[in-house]
Amino acid sequence: MTGAVGTVPAGTSSARAAAREGLARPLGLWSLTRVILLLCVFKVVVVPGPDITSDIEDIYQGWYEVLRTGTYPLDDVTWQYPPAAALAILSPALLPFLGYSAAFFVLALLCDAFVFGLLVYAGRRPGRSMRGAWLWLAGVPLLGPTAYARYDLMVTAVAVAGLLAAVRSPAVLGALAGFGATLKVWPVLVLAGTARGRATLRSWATAVGAAAAVLVLCVLAAPGALAFLGFQRDRGTEVESLGALVFHVARHFGWPGEARMNYGSIEFLGPGVQAVSTAAMLLTVAAFGWLLVWRLRARRHTTTTTADAAFVAVLLFTTTSRVISPQYMIWLVGLAAVCLVYRSSRMRRPAHLVLWATAVTQFEFPVWFSHVGDSDPLGVGLLLVRNGLLVAATVSACRVLWRQTVTEPRLARTAEPVRMPRQAEGERTRVSVSS
Repeated sequence: MTGAVGTVPAGTSSARAAAREGLARPLGLWSLTRVILLLCVFKVVVVPGPDITSDIEDIYQGWYEVLRTGTYPLDDVTWQYPPAAALAILSPALLPFLGYSAAFFVLALLCDAFVFGLLVYAGRRPGRSMRGAWLWLAGVPLLGPTAYARYDLMVTAVAVAGLLAAVRSPAVLGALAGFGATLKVWPVLVLAGTARGRATLRSWATAVGAAAAVLVLCVLAAPGALAFLGFQRDRGTEVESLGALVFHVARHFGWPGEARMNYGSIEFLGPGVQAVSTAAMLLTVAAFGWLLVWRLRARRHTTTTTADAAFVAVLLFTTTSRVISPQYMIWLVGLAAVCLVYRSSRMRRPAHLVLWATAVTQFEFPVWFSHVGDSDPLGVGLLLVRNGLLVAATVSACRVLWRQTVTEPRLARTAEPVRMPRQAEGERTRVSVSS
């Protein structure tokens, strides 16, 4: 009966039905692509190239056995992660009814679902967009099974949750950034664009407190919690990095060095490698110098600035790194997705460039990784395209951030008409009448 008590207005029910229908497509596509990923990591579908699950089965599980004895892997130079990374390595123990690898893949799937759910929830709020959820939906399978075969997806989930909470709670952003930094360092960069004043004070102080608390607990819990510092310092130039292109080309002109396993990854060893590694570190320092100058000169902070600056900071860190491992792309996809949650974000172009770079990365590793290791034309071409897209995304994102927060506010201020004070205008009028 129309208008009776307890009836649901037709407009309300139709809106709910439309909302459910709008979710059906992304949820269906997410489910389909993730089933395919699981088939790949469980080796039902064989992906060409090296076995991407070997790190889980051989390295992670080995660390797991050591960590269970109450100590960090003190004698393993491949342990190059902050101490809270032990939580990710030990996490398969939460599913004791599964083998180590199977449990790890299931947990990665759950983290993937968690991020997707957050982006969908945030994207359906007023003034937001589902573009972020769509970017995440596409980006994870474009990276391929590597996304589920490393613990970087878990770290990305922490960073994404912090950024999405930033508008309402800087303290939550700080706590998650601090905790994320003890998992894999880079999440601390999401604090780069916090608003000046109370938001920065609360988020940065909370981050320091959270990170310090976790570090103290890890140091007290087991010996060797800080051993990763020495192992990370001794790394060289990995074959997939931007600087490695120098040696990929040089090998065709008689460079006597080689590419082989070193500190847990394929790195170049030989004349000039140390110089290129040092140059990469100096480039990283210069990039963060630019970020500091930006923060000092920024005059406008909008709802998108925190996410945009986090995306830019991690792009700078990734692109200039001595090690651009394939799983690093999941960091960028996650942060780009957060940017696109906001309708007003201008990061669409760099986000799409990151998405293309992610797609190329799957061909670079694992599909044709042997060509990369041999520095043949196909391998070098893939690296040129992938790293070129990363450089383009970084430059584009930096320009957008600078223009929106520095250039446009300055131009708006100089364009304002100069008005005389009211008192002066009144005096001028009286003088004109008396004359």
